Amino acid sequence: MRVLIDTQAFIWFVENDRQLPGKIKEELENSENTIIISIASLWEMTIKMSLNKLEVGCGIEEMVEKVYRNGFEILPILPNHIIKLSTLRFIHRDPFDRIIISQGLSEDLPIVTSDRIFEDYGIRRKWEK
Repeated sequence: MRVLIDTQAFIWFVENDRQLPGKIKEELENSENTIIISIASLWEMTIKMSLNKLEVGCGIEEMVEKVYRNGFEILPILPNHIIKLSTLRFIHRDPFDRIIISQGLSEDLPIVTSDRIFEDYGIRRKWEK
């Protein structure tokens, strides 16, 4: 299975937060699965940390290390993601979510997210309890 994980789900995973459903945690820990995180998520965390809008147990450098330590891949923002982004309706205004949505659509990846609004864009959302 290949999935794109959104920012909040990644944070809950690395911080072992109970808000992340057990079934999702198991899938993210399964080494047979390919778990992908957008560079936009790391960018979002960096900005929110610097604005004191996000408190996590470590700095961004360690968050990046956790990406690799868990065997996750980082997805860069590519021109086709921006082109897809330009076609999205303005259902949701969060720029980080919108680029993650466009990446999921462009790469044909389901997205691990608790945010139901992703489905309004035709995303296959994974969030089994």
